[in-house]
Formats: sequence, C-alpha cells, structure tokens
Amino acid sequence: MSIAGAFSNALSGLTASSRAAELVSSNVANAMTEGYGARSLELSSRTLGGSGSGVRIDGVRRQVDEVLIGDRRLADAAIGYHGAQEQFLEGLMQVIGTPDQPGSLSGHMAQFEAALIEAAARPESDARLSAVLNAAENLTGHLKGTSDHIQKVRLDADHAIARQVAALNAGLEDVRSINVKIQEARSRGVDPSGLMDLRQMKIDELSPIVPLKQLPRENGMIALITTGGTLLLDGKPAQLGFTSVNTVVPEMTLAGGALSGLTINGLPVDVGGGRSLIAGGSLAGQFEVRDSVAVTAQQRIDGFARDLVERFQDPALDPTRAPGGPGMFTDGGAAFVATDEIALSSRLAINAAVDPVQGGALWRLRDGLGAASQGNVGNASLLNKLADALGAARVPVSGGFSGVARASAGLASDLLSLVSSDKLQSETRLGFATAQHQTLRQMELSKGVDTDAEMQKLMQIEQAYAANARVISTADEMIQTILAI
Repeated sequence: MSIAGAFSNALSGLTASSRAAELVSSNVANAMTEGYGARSLELSSRTLGGSGSGVRIDGVRRQVDEVLIGDRRLADAAIGYHGAQEQFLEGLMQVIGTPDQPGSLSGHMAQFEAALIEAAARPESDARLSAVLNAAENLTGHLKGTSDHIQKVRLDADHAIARQVAALNAGLEDVRSINVKIQEARSRGVDPSGLMDLRQMKIDELSPIVPLKQLPRENGMIALITTGGTLLLDGKPAQLGFTSVNTVVPEMTLAGGALSGLTINGLPVDVGGGRSLIAGGSLAGQFEVRDSVAVTAQQRIDGFARDLVERFQDPALDPTRAPGGPGMFTDGGAAFVATDEIALSSRLAINAAVDPVQGGALWRLRDGLGAASQGNVGNASLLNKLADALGAARVPVSGGFSGVARASAGLASDLLSLVSSDKLQSETRLGFATAQHQTLRQMELSKGVDTDAEMQKLMQIEQAYAANARVISTADEMIQTILAI
C-alpha cells in the first residue's frame, strides 16, 4: 500500500470515528428525551480498483422497536376509551350518592318515607305535613339534579369530540408535513433521525384519541390507519368533520339527527358499536358517553321517576282526585302520559294543590288532592295509603330494570347497583389497559439509550481514532523523511 493510500484510509477512519463520537454524545445527551431513538453509525469497507480504500459511512440507523411502539399506542387508545366512560360513571355515582350519604337518592327516599309515616302518626300537625312536602321536593330536586348532570356531561362530551377532531386534523397535517421533510432530507443525503423523532412524538399525541397503526412507505414516509381500517394519512391526510352544539337535552340523540356524527372526507362513519371505524380511543369513548352510556343512565333515571309518579297517580289511591288528573308527583304540573317518558325526571314537580307557595294547602296531603275543604284533622287514612304506595312491591315498566317487583326504595338501590356495576366493569377494563400501558412503556424505555453501552462504545471509538491518527502521523513522518533525502 502506498503512503498516499494509507493516509487516505486513515483519514476516512478519522471521519468515521468523529461521526460515531458525535452520535454517541447525542445518544447520551438525549437518554431521557421523550420519543428519542438511539442512533448508530452504519459502516462498510470502501474499495477502489479492487483493493481496500478505507471505510465508508453508509448512513445513520435509528434504533426503535416499531412493533412495541405500535402496541403501546393501542394501549394509549384503550386508556382514552375506557377512561372517558369511567369518568362519567364515577361522576354519576357521586351525584346519585351511596345509601350512607344523607343527600343521596336512597337517603331522600328514606327521608320521604319517614316523613309520611310520622305525618300519619300526627295527621293534624302542619309541621309534619310540611316535612312531607319538603321531603318530596328534595326527592324531585335530586332527580332533576341528576338529569341535569347527565345532560351536562353529554354536552361536555360533545365539546370534547369537537376539540379532539380539531386536534386530529391538525396533527395529521403535521405528520404529513414531517413526512415531506423526511423525504427531502433523504434525497439530499441528510440524516432525518431528528425529524423521525418529532414524527413519532406527533403520532404519540394522536394515539390516545384514535388507535393508530403505522405503515411504512418509500423514502422514510409512513401512512396511518385506524384499527378499524380507516385510512387517515397516506400522502394526503383525511379531513374529519364534526359540528358541536351549544346545549344538550335528553330528547336530543344522534339517531334523531339532533346531534352530529363524525365524517371522514365528507362521508359519515359509524362511531359506536363493534363496527366503529374509530373504536378504541378517547374520541370513540366520548361518543359512547354522549350517545350510549349517558343515554342509558337518563333512561334509568326517567324509569325511576315514572315508577314514582305512577305509584301516586293510581286512581284507587285518592278518591278526591279528578279522573285523569295528576297525583302528588306530576309531569310539569300535568298528569303523566306513558308515551312521554323521556326527560320525565327533569320535569318532575310536586302537585300545586299541596304546595302553599303555588296556592295550594298542606292539609290536602291528609284530606285529598281534590278536597274543597278540610276534613277530619285526625284522619290519617290517605297518609297511610301514600306510605303504603311508596313501599308496595311493584314491577317497573321501563328504565331497563329487571322484572322483579320491589318497593320504591328497593328500586333506588337497584338503580345505584346498576351504575355501580357498570363503573366496576369500566374500572376493571381501565385498570387492565393502564397496566398494559405501563408494562409496554417500561419495555419501550428499556430499549432506549443504554448509557453504559454508549460509554463502552465511546472508548472503542477513542481507540480507533487514536490508531488512525497514529497512522496519519507515521505517514507524515515518512513523507517528511523522503522529502529530506
């Protein structure tokens, strides 16, 4: 080998060692950086005229486990999906309340029943009749508050959907832009690893919203599809559409057209059920809350309210009440009609005939809703009938309850039990998704930058650099000796 050849070989080695040292320093500096993929230098022997001519830098390899990252992203989406439902059910549990809480539904039922029994013991007492009225108003107020809470959560979910759709559209455009920059960098021979890190972080931001799968394309570009098979990005990003509303009431549903669904490139897509093209992320979770879970909760509350109204609207209960007239509990002041059950809990009101504030009189609780004047103040028969009606075993006709006869207090307990069961299932699914995410995240971090290995690599680079520098120094000495002859 000529002196010039040795000089050239060593110089290429110095260049490669310098580049490798630069990558090691970058790896160590970014060991704790989110989304950073460790870099390594790809080298090969360079030949010229059939003989060795040093080392050639083929490129920089970004070391990431795409399969592991993909699984972790699916776990991100599962947390978003189950978390949305668990949050709603947790809030609903707090609003309904547990039996040990005085302000709970069961507590108000117990208070109302106790007030009726106490009033029956002293029917002449206006204070005890007033306590019955107050307990009934507290009960109706609790049901109204629960219904209002459900509709507020539905409205919040509708607004959350709008925000997430906007975030998806912006995020997909960002990924498209980074795709283009990566392609341009590769065409110029520039290392695109930093851009790939940025792209990974952008996709990670989107993965909790919609479960995404990443597909490789030419020149380092990628495509994104949902696990349901919807193409969101392949060169050009898809455009998602959604229209939010300013208020939500129980009568408003997606099926009825009062609430917006989701469109992709102008075409409507399924957002609920097993065939949903976006199933699995927080976006689907918010749709599930708005259009299914909260709707079911509203139906249960309305079913409970219907059972309460019909118990006191029984024609045999109060002979003074006009035929077809409302009972003690009314549908906005009127008699309840079975075909108008939706949002009954939000319209529930006390009959004005027994409310002094509305021009009624407390003694009608004792003497009858249709009584024109007071009767025997010691007659407790109607109050006893009201208490018996509340405790009578009755099969609820709506609300999704089981077909078992039970008292009104028992139905309140069943309502809480159903919500509690749904919450427990949701917590279990969320706990599994969280544990899976944490495991996958730890595995992902374990495959990140190993600083010990990087330090060992740096020592090898240092030795290679010193050896190549020694070759150059020796070659220089030989040239100087030849020139001195």
